[in-house]
Amino acid sequence: MTLKETGEPASNSKNGNRLIDGLPRMEREAVLAQCERVELAPGTVLCEAGEPFKHAYFPLTGNISLVKTIPGHDPFETESIGNEGMLGTALILGVNCAPQRGIVQTPCLALQMITGEMKAALHRHPALGRILQRYLYVVLAELSQTAGCIRFHDVGNRLARGLLLAQDRLPTDYLPFTHQFLADMLGVQRGAVTIAAMKLQRQGIIRYSRGKISILDRGGLEAASCGCYGASIENYTTILS
Repeated sequence: MTLKETGEPASNSKNGNRLIDGLPRMEREAVLAQCERVELAPGTVLCEAGEPFKHAYFPLTGNISLVKTIPGHDPFETESIGNEGMLGTALILGVNCAPQRGIVQTPCLALQMITGEMKAALHRHPALGRILQRYLYVVLAELSQTAGCIRFHDVGNRLARGLLLAQDRLPTDYLPFTHQFLADMLGVQRGAVTIAAMKLQRQGIIRYSRGKISILDRGGLEAASCGCYGASIENYTTILS
């Protein structure tokens, strides 16, 4: 199972974001009325660590990355958000402060909601609060899984997991990722990503050229990944489906 297969299939989606689509019809329509559909280009910064959120975002397509910076070290990705989630989970707890930088990873179509409207919607629509609380649990579980993955699994396993999650959120087998981008995502040196990617390419699992990665063998990529990918899917399936 993949993220595309958890919950309602994208082709039958009421809207495109699974959190919004999980709401009862009347609440869903009320929430959508407060949203603006926006196109977000890769590299767009949506929030900065320590600063208030201006908007909450519910992706419909593409990826948003949460990036952590520790002084003296390169930034690294702590979470990737697709149409199964949202940017702005701190607002669920009544905290208007971004813990990390949020940056668009791949071309992204999203629902954008002003922070004040988001706060009001959480009070006005109990079902929205309930589904976002479940999503927050999934986020916490995913962060724990990622911490263990960084601690115990090698770069090749983690690269395969990251590519699988990215492919799940895009309608294509072509991923617009450079080696430097992947290095930043995994929090490792670029050379380590190059070695891991070359190994996957020699095995016929991916093909890399000019900043674009093609997934040739999905089953092989799953075999090359660690068990953390399956654990991530199970979290989404168990809690949000």
